[in-house]
Amino acid sequence: MIKAVIFDVGGVLIRTTDPQPRRTLEERLGLPEGGAELLVFNSEMGRAAQMGQITSLDHWQWVAEQLNLDADVLLQFQHEFFGGDYLDRDLIAFIRKLRPAYRTAIISNYMDELTRLLGEVHCIADAFDLIVISSSEKIMKPDPIIFERTLQRLNLAPQETIFVDDFPHNVEGARAVGMNAIHFTPGIDLVAELARWGVVIGDRGLGIGD
Repeated sequence: MIKAVIFDVGGVLIRTTDPQPRRTLEERLGLPEGGAELLVFNSEMGRAAQMGQITSLDHWQWVAEQLNLDADVLLQFQHEFFGGDYLDRDLIAFIRKLRPAYRTAIISNYMDELTRLLGEVHCIADAFDLIVISSSEKIMKPDPIIFERTLQRLNLAPQETIFVDDFPHNVEGARAVGMNAIHFTPGIDLVAELARWGVVIGDRGLGIGD
């Protein structure tokens, strides 16, 4: 029986639905398509920030140095970089309705600023019983350790949980420790997918937007 539903953040709760602001930013700075994301998330320094080896402040300063940006222009860069991102409020409402029948949690590969983003910017931290961030754990998905720590803190067996992530290798990482997992893709009927695992509330179940 599923007792907890665990979510990724980027690509699931918050998704880049409009790539144009980021692409416009890249064109203005002379970066190739995907170059901004490479710097922010997938560079050596980006991964160091997600591993908690450097702070997010240090990382953004490094990005500014790579692109020769002053402080004001860096703020504009950040605004445009995330300009096409969308918080799925219907999904958040769905997650809130899962409680208290199910425990809810997050496992995210992200910099230390995620705590502030979830709690103060998006104001959704209260929808989750547990938030596990790679920068705090000093370990990233799909390493089994981050999944095992989450299970220990929830005091649940792997088979009592289901994990939702947009990256196949993270889905496989969760399955490797015995967790159930769903690969989140654009257009997925997540309510129906969760219902297949018995995750429903009441006799009629629960739909996004109910």
